[in-house]
Amino acid sequence: MRLKRWEELPPEMRTPEVKKYYDVLKNKGASLAAKRAFDIVASLFLLVLLSPVFLILAAAIKLDTKGPVFYRQTRVTQYGRPFRIHKFRSMVVGADKGSLVTVGHDERTTRVGRLIRGCRLDEICQLIDVLAGSMTFVGTRPEVPKYVEKYTPEMMATLLLPAGITSEASISYKDEAELLEGVDDVDGVYISKVLPEKMKYNLAAIEKTGVIYDIKLMIKTVFAVFRRD
Repeated sequence: MRLKRWEELPPEMRTPEVKKYYDVLKNKGASLAAKRAFDIVASLFLLVLLSPVFLILAAAIKLDTKGPVFYRQTRVTQYGRPFRIHKFRSMVVGADKGSLVTVGHDERTTRVGRLIRGCRLDEICQLIDVLAGSMTFVGTRPEVPKYVEKYTPEMMATLLLPAGITSEASISYKDEAELLEGVDDVDGVYISKVLPEKMKYNLAAIEKTGVIYDIKLMIKTVFAVFRRD
C-alpha cells in the first residue's frame, strides 16, 4: 500500500486539514506495506476457507427472490476513487432508488437479507475488494459519492487510505439502522448527525494504522457482531 506524494493527491485533498494526517502516514511506510501484505494473504486465505459459505448464501439469495446474487453499488475509496463494492444482495432489486441509508425493519429487505444482515454475512464478499486493493480490512467504511460530497476538509483525510470492511465507527454504530428507524429525513439526519460522529472515530484511527491494530480491531468486530446487548 503506497502513499502518494503530496503533489500527486487530488486538489481537494491538498489542504492544511489533510496535511497533518498525511504527515502521520508518511512516517508509516513500513506499516502500510505490511498492512497491504496482510490484506492479500488474509483475504486470499479467507476466500478459500469461506467458499462453501459463499455458495450457500448465493443459493439462498437466488431461491428467495429474483435478481442477482451480488449487489454492486458505487462507493468511494482511497484518493476519492470510485469503485463498485461487492455485497451479497439483501434487499429487493431497485431498493437503491430510495434512501441510500438502510433503517431498521426496512421493508426493502428480503427474508434472507434480514438473516444475513444481522450477522454481517452480506459483507463477507468484500474480501474480493480487499484482495483487489479497493478496500482493506480495517479502515473507514466506503460511502456513496453523494455523501462524500458532503465531507468537510478534515473528513477528506480518511481518503488517504483505502476504505475498510470494519472500523471503530462500524462497531460503535453497528445498530445504525435501528437508530435511524422512524426518522422522516433519513439522508439529512445521517449527513448532519451520524456521519460527523462516525468520522471522529475514523480520523482518530489514522494515527493507529498498522497490522497489529488491524488484527485487534478485527477480533473486536467478531465479538461485537455476535454480542447481544
